[in-house]
Amino acid sequence: MSDWTSLWYVWLILLTVFLLLLCGVSASCIKFCCRKKRLPVEPFPRHPCDLAGIGIDSDSTAHSTVT
Repeated sequence: MSDWTSLWYVWLILLTVFLLLLCGVSASCIKFCCRKKRLPVEPFPRHPCDLAGIGIDSDSTAHSTVT
């Protein structure tokens, strides 16, 4: 049976996973707290979009070059 203290790489992996988990939880808490304290900002007003349509007749030269 191997001694757990001699398996330094297992402790290193466990420490890395613990630190990543701790950083994730901390970031989530900070994000949640900042979202609560921030004043509600109204989104950008939506501007109507102009859409141009070009009609192509079956007799046009553009249609004949595409097909």
